[in-house]
Order: sequence, then C-alpha cells, then structure tokens
Amino acid sequence: MSKTIRRAVIPAAGLGSRLLPLTKATPKEMLPVGDKPVIEHTVRELVASGITDITIVVSGGKGLIQEHFRPNPALVSQLREEGKTVYADAVEEVGELSRRGHITYLHQQGPYGNGTPVLNAARNFGDEPILVLWPDDVFVAQVPRAQQLIRAYEATSCPVLAVMPMAADDSQRYGVPVVKEDFGDGLLRVTGLMEKPKPQDAPSAYAAIGGYVVTPGIIDELREETKRWYEHRTSEIYLTDAINAYATAHAVYGQVIQGKWYDTGNPLAYLTAQFAAALADPEYGPHLRKLADELDGPTTPA
Repeated sequence: MSKTIRRAVIPAAGLGSRLLPLTKATPKEMLPVGDKPVIEHTVRELVASGITDITIVVSGGKGLIQEHFRPNPALVSQLREEGKTVYADAVEEVGELSRRGHITYLHQQGPYGNGTPVLNAARNFGDEPILVLWPDDVFVAQVPRAQQLIRAYEATSCPVLAVMPMAADDSQRYGVPVVKEDFGDGLLRVTGLMEKPKPQDAPSAYAAIGGYVVTPGIIDELREETKRWYEHRTSEIYLTDAINAYATAHAVYGQVIQGKWYDTGNPLAYLTAQFAAALADPEYGPHLRKLADELDGPTTPA
C-alpha cells in the first residue's frame, strides 16, 4: 500500500437540517465563513497539504458547490476590462483551485450515513490511502490539519483520526477515543471510539473531530457494514463504526491536532466561526472589535 496520500474525499451530501431554514435553498457547505464559503476552507487546506485529487460527494440541490469552483473566464475577462483587477484575480484564483485539486464530483448512492460517501468514492481509489474531511469544519493552524494527519500516516502506515483535547463535560457531544498508548508529539495508539459517553464513562480526555486517514482495511469494513444494512435495513452507515470494527484487530492511531477548530454544523457553532473569522480579518476586525465594545458598554437611558 502506498505511503503517499494524494487523494481526498469531502462528503457534502447532507441536508444541513440543524441550520434550517438557512439551508433550505443554500447548501450548508456554501454558507460563508469570512469571505469564503465553508467548503472552500476545506479545499484550500487539502491543496495546501499536497492533495492532487479531491472527490466531493454530493446529492441533489448541491449545484452551487460546482458553480463556485468552476472556472469562469468570461467573468474574469469582464472584470479585467472594467479595471476590477482585484475581483478578477479573486475569481480566477478560486477557479484555479479546481485545477490544482483536480476536483471531481460524485452523486451519493446508498444508505444514509457518513460512511456511504466514503465508500462511493473509494471504489475509484484502489488500494491507496485517502483523506476524509468534512465540509463544515474550519481549522486555523500554522500547519494545516490535513498535513498533520498525513505526517502521522507516513510515520505509522495505519489509519489515523484527528483528535483534540476536550473538557470533561463535552464528552457527550463527541466520539471519544480509547487511548492505549501515547507516543509523544500528539501521536496516540487508539483501540476504538466510544460515542458520546457520559463524563464519568469517557475513556480519554480527547474528542475525535473531523478528519481521517482511511486505508483499504477501513473500506472493507464499510463494505461489510453496508452489506449488513441491505440484509436488515437498520440504522445508518457510519465511518466511526467501520474504524471501531477495524481497530479490534489492527493498529489505529489518533493525531492530536495543533490549531483552532471551528465547527459550523449548528447555529451557535456557525455564528462562532463567523464571528472569529470576522475579528481575525486585518481590515474589518478592528472595526468589529470597536463595535462589540460599544454594544457591550452601558446603555443610555431612554
């Protein structure tokens, strides 16, 4: 099996139910965080980490994603003719991401669950390891999260999941890895995941967050999981279930990610990501901080 990771999958077929009605007509992946739709942050992270083949798995109503990344020479030309060079460069650069990441699109088919898009895409990848990143996460890090995961895979040749430290009270929000050994530099040997345990039952102080290196053995487990679904038609197909099954007899690792993680999958998390991105903007941040101070100040009696 290759030790070089060239391919990545972004599952983008979800309905965005927790953000309705905002996502009724606009895919959740296209909601802005800063001056970019959230999925663009993920694509940029992958391209910056050396990924040269990105498959975005979509469902009906996701055409805006393709439109966003599709090169638009006519618009670029018009903008340049009008002297709007900065805008032309920005539009052209987004289209260039599609070429650099060799973005292709695949329509999701099969049972519900986040493991199905991974299995759909993996049919084209042979025995290569792949990265799987969710399109509603934004990471701010000196070294991209994807690159941190790639380095962990290069050191172990095994599946890797991204983890971060968590407060004990947050355990019921995440999958919590069962950590067998700590090798230093954030590399952990993991023997399974416990889904949303109570704080007293949590097997570690880490949360499994968006980001995986998936190997052919995990794909085989997804196939078995899907086969059982068609026999019994129960539950959904989850990537974490496949990782759990694989980890009973094979090595799996966790990599503690250095950086700041913003999840945009629910209203509060989305607003938090937006707020943080706005405050970090060098042009707009100072104005928004001033506004926040003014709004937080004493009110004037009517």
